[in-house]
Amino acid sequence: MSPDVLRPESEAELAAMIRGATGPLSIRGGNTRQRGFPSRPVIETTGLTGITLYEPAALTLVARAGTPLAEIEALLATEGQMLAFEPPSRRHARTGGAILELRDEDDRTGLAEPSDHGTIGGVIAANASGSRRVQVGAARDALIGVRFVDGTGEIVANGGRVMKNVTGYDLVKLMAGSRGRLGVITEVSLKTAPIPRASMTLRLQVPAWRAVEALTLALGGPFDVSGAGWLPDLGALLRLEGLPASVRLRAEALTDALRMSPDMEPPEPMAPEDARAAWLRLGTVAAGWGLEAEGVIKGTVWRTVCRPSQTASLLAQGVDRQGISPLMMDWGGGLILTLGGFKAEPLLPPGAHARRLTGRPLTLPDPDPVTARLEAGLREKFDPRGLFTGAF
Repeated sequence: MSPDVLRPESEAELAAMIRGATGPLSIRGGNTRQRGFPSRPVIETTGLTGITLYEPAALTLVARAGTPLAEIEALLATEGQMLAFEPPSRRHARTGGAILELRDEDDRTGLAEPSDHGTIGGVIAANASGSRRVQVGAARDALIGVRFVDGTGEIVANGGRVMKNVTGYDLVKLMAGSRGRLGVITEVSLKTAPIPRASMTLRLQVPAWRAVEALTLALGGPFDVSGAGWLPDLGALLRLEGLPASVRLRAEALTDALRMSPDMEPPEPMAPEDARAAWLRLGTVAAGWGLEAEGVIKGTVWRTVCRPSQTASLLAQGVDRQGISPLMMDWGGGLILTLGGFKAEPLLPPGAHARRLTGRPLTLPDPDPVTARLEAGLREKFDPRGLFTGAF
């Protein structure tokens, strides 16, 4: 039997629903990241929609949590602006948005029907950030204000253009990436950015381990790279953006630097449309969308975040000891998707963490005692009844 779906049309209605809840709740936005079929009532935020403020001159936008990401991006484009952190969108997945279900025959976890219509609340709850993170930061860094309803049914506001502020916790940063565990986001205030006047992507056809060298060189130099990723069929991708003359000069300098690297082929500039398609594809694959089009038929896909300086050894250990192959890299090697056997788990260096994208959800490693205590304390503060199980 399908669980009840609650779709509040206002913040006050949502608060009343939470106050009246008698058991755990699942939170859902556009349903682009939902995995599994929830067995408990679902609060769907798509009724909380609309852009309530947009001031292009102030580079500021305020939108309710259920507002489609596509609607926000379309409005920003009319003013020559964008969300600088480049949130991935499922509608750009090469398979048309399907998630491939790969699981052990002992794993009976199903996948909820996915949607192509991501919401801005879901983007912030996941701290979903694309390739430009290496230059401008994550979604968390563009968030300047947030409103949400906590587990007691209280409406909380913090930062930015809000009517009420609370002191103590930096709730703006805290809610970004909270995945629905502390409260239901109802509204976000965001910094916007001008769309760059020019963009150029340089491509090097190299395997993953050589790509790490190129990405490190590009990010460690004075080239102001806005994207540094890798795909198996395209190789290393290095993006430069800004004023046309600046982009041209930096591209020439980066090309010369790569030429001087031992055994490194000189990069080639990509056609603008091909480059745009490559970065969109990189973002969707990083989110675990469109894996079938990447040739993933069976096995387990892991999404690992580590320091770029750890990437080369992580790749070497995975390939040599476990037969794990890389599917993509982004953030200069700080984000890696790998494919291995059903039982294979990545060998993680210190400080790294990994999330399984196929089969039964699993995150490695377990939180250390200090982090676990902090998380438990926050959840006790904002959700004392234990209503929120997280969105995904």
